[in-house]
Amino acid sequence: MSLSPFPQSYWLASAEVPQFPKLTETLETEIVVIGGGIAGITTAYLLAKAGKEVVLVTSGRLLGGTTGHTTAKLTAQHDLIYDEYMQHFGREKAGLYYRANQEAIAFVRKVVEEAGISCDLVEEDAYVYATTEEGEQQVRKEFAAYQELGIPGELVTEMPLPVSARCALKMPGQARFHPVPYLVYLVKEFVNRGGRVFEHTEVEKVKEEEPMRAILAPGLEIICRDLVSCSHYPVYESGFFFARVHPESSYILAARAPGSLIPGMYISADKPTRSVRSLSYGEDRLLLIAGESHHTGEGGCTIRHYQALEKWARDQLGVSEFPYRWSTHDYVTTDKLPYIGRVSSKRTHSYVATGFRKWGMTTGTISALLFRDLLTGQATPYEELYSPSRFHLDPDVPGLASNVGTVAQHFAGAKLEWHWRKLDDLAPGDGAILRVDGRRTAAFRDPQGELHLLDATCTHMGCEVEWNEGDRTWDCPCHGSRFTYTGKVVTGPATLPLPKVER
Repeated sequence: MSLSPFPQSYWLASAEVPQFPKLTETLETEIVVIGGGIAGITTAYLLAKAGKEVVLVTSGRLLGGTTGHTTAKLTAQHDLIYDEYMQHFGREKAGLYYRANQEAIAFVRKVVEEAGISCDLVEEDAYVYATTEEGEQQVRKEFAAYQELGIPGELVTEMPLPVSARCALKMPGQARFHPVPYLVYLVKEFVNRGGRVFEHTEVEKVKEEEPMRAILAPGLEIICRDLVSCSHYPVYESGFFFARVHPESSYILAARAPGSLIPGMYISADKPTRSVRSLSYGEDRLLLIAGESHHTGEGGCTIRHYQALEKWARDQLGVSEFPYRWSTHDYVTTDKLPYIGRVSSKRTHSYVATGFRKWGMTTGTISALLFRDLLTGQATPYEELYSPSRFHLDPDVPGLASNVGTVAQHFAGAKLEWHWRKLDDLAPGDGAILRVDGRRTAAFRDPQGELHLLDATCTHMGCEVEWNEGDRTWDCPCHGSRFTYTGKVVTGPATLPLPKVER
């Protein structure tokens, strides 16, 4: 497998994304939306369409984060989730979750059809399939949940994907699309309606007062009435999100399709996860193969995850060319249900959307629809379902304990580890955590032989970063920040680079 120093995204490589300036002066507005992905862009568009004065800011380029690295499935079949949601939240809320996702799909379809956007929107059936006896039992339980909730679905023993499966649960009438042309249209419409966009504009913190203040740098801020955080990780210090969400990494290969495109979208019930969907855009005919999910920073040698996906794709699907590969980080809440809405009843002007659990295309759209209703005073049936201030003894308490334990392990435990490798042990292209002059150091030797030495402590909350060999980045296992081997922030919540270590 060929390796590149940074993740490559097929989506961004194949479409033109408008560029916008960095904010360099303090300004005032009615609403600030933070986030350059589907949730932020769609929220800004809908609020501007409703007559609101909106500023959209993003720390990097538009679509440069998780949305730019998506598999772009528009589906309400989010793995095996409805039986679990029924057990934890009850039948009514599990049904609302399905309804919300179907409304999101309908919204995207309507915009695409009315605007005539060329974005490869294709209706597809979605399948979750089982290859083991245990997986089959789980799929059959999920099918029973579909029947109880009135969700259209069919239990089948055959499917177009050439994988030997014991059974599969089919959800008809879902969709796939190319998200970039769709979102570029929304951005242009937002600007046409008076919206302002600022890229490379990092919000360092938020003062939750009246008026709200988004602090960008000393002496630089945005003053607003309402602030909506649609960034990957919430910008608020309130809400205790550092303990209530955790980052997960997953990996994607884009393979040349050896024959005709395989209809349908697929995800395995068995672990490790294998997700497959076809893609045609322009001259490209590809299969997107994803999986190998793990807690960020705890995946060991990350190259092996790409290698495992490649081997599976060669063996099962007969593919041999892999022109694109990338990894992505996403966040999972303690109860696996996204947090969307007001941060709390006491924070009436602070809104957040996070914890999409890798299903950002529909969840990001749901977020925007919910924010539009909340900020324009319209009734919505989904406010309580997605409320960020909700709490359940089960599963929230076990989830909190796990998250806190992980943070403690990487905050304190990693600092005490002793590393015996030396700088001379690093070959070109190799990175590792070493002790340099008694100091825990993130060390990388580039292909030209030059050493890059960085402080290994994440600048967000002090956890210790780990080397991601597959993408050649330093990743924080506590909250998902990523840094280049030169220390530059790739994705937050960190806003400051890793300091260089001088020798």
